[in-house]
Amino acid sequence: MNTSHIHAENFNRECFCISLDERALAHSMAADIGDAALFDLVQDRLPSLFSARPVVLSRAQVQGMSQLIAALESVVALPAYREEVLSRSDPIARHPTRAQSVFMGYDFHVHANGMGLIEVNTNAGGALLNALLARAQRACCAEIETLVPTGAQVDALEAAFVAMFQNEWQLCQPDRALKTVAIVDALPQQQYLYPEFLLFQSLFRRHGIQAVIADPAQLLWRDGQLWFEGEAIDLVYNRLTDFALTEPQHAHLRQAYLQDAVVLTPHPQAHALLADKRNLALLCNAQTLQAMGVPEATQAVLLAGIPHTEVVTPTNAERFWVERKKFFFKPFAGYGGKAAYRGDKLTHRVWDEIKAGGYIAQAWVAPGERTISGGDSAQVLKFDVRNYVYDGRVQSLAARLYQGQTTNFRTPGGGFAPVYVSP
Repeated sequence: MNTSHIHAENFNRECFCISLDERALAHSMAADIGDAALFDLVQDRLPSLFSARPVVLSRAQVQGMSQLIAALESVVALPAYREEVLSRSDPIARHPTRAQSVFMGYDFHVHANGMGLIEVNTNAGGALLNALLARAQRACCAEIETLVPTGAQVDALEAAFVAMFQNEWQLCQPDRALKTVAIVDALPQQQYLYPEFLLFQSLFRRHGIQAVIADPAQLLWRDGQLWFEGEAIDLVYNRLTDFALTEPQHAHLRQAYLQDAVVLTPHPQAHALLADKRNLALLCNAQTLQAMGVPEATQAVLLAGIPHTEVVTPTNAERFWVERKKFFFKPFAGYGGKAAYRGDKLTHRVWDEIKAGGYIAQAWVAPGERTISGGDSAQVLKFDVRNYVYDGRVQSLAARLYQGQTTNFRTPGGGFAPVYVSP
């Protein structure tokens, strides 16, 4: 273990200082959205959205995650990989688009002795909330003082987010300026991360882009355009979890996308190529990688960083039941930890659902740990690390502290936490 790993581990185990300034957070919410009541809304509805404790990683750990992400995306660009994946995906995934897809989320378990990529997500939430969180940090000790981001750095990150959406538009519509964005999710005001939708709406408007928050049922495909309450929509920031847009209420959005009348980001092809959990079984299979022509150096990175993953089938189901304590079971199109099960917690009823099809088995990788209180009643939380990625580049990092099988934003003292990199 190198010295920077040791420093990060010691901090996460021994520092109980609080870096979150709630008054600064409330002020930022009021300033960004012009609504002083938003902080009260967050406190009332989302009491475990933000953790008061930061997480520290070593520079080598951060670089290791970035290296694996680059290796994975280089394989995704290969024709052999794309054909393999798209051949088993919903036909909409073959629809050509130049858009890259905003806010890809690469989630890792990182600990002193290694790391593992546990999943990839499209429409990964929380990036702008974490930028807001960064504005409300104060140095909890001298060690951290130089690591806390400045206001200018957070301003630059938010500007980069806007530039990312502008780039998505320019890739698809280079001859026109982006004028209107719809932030779309089912029943958006009831979504857990609705405050983030408000933050995005405000951010777009501050940069001269009209932005609305819409349920897909409010969108209308008419006269070759997508409309929301009489306003033509240029770009849809897609927060839906119907990744192939198959549900009836998404028919108008689906039609507009297939007719190239709207820029949709993230889009179905990105989900098929990157976020379908079956892809991890391809990406950690040495024979498959070799057959696809993946360079040996890239293979080595993927095989070291992606936990062993297989699709559960009638042929191997009995083996996985016997060895279940070593694995985590996840649905192909899972998100947010829904219907995901740690093997040692499985009941026979759940196992019957898993072996019926639609699941992967992923070797269990220990999460990181963050001690948030000391003494006789010491509380230790698990954490994972999310890399927010656009076009293969990591834009920002955030940790999620929790208790239980998966991240849940219900753990007192847990929630999103800033990630600082040990020098």
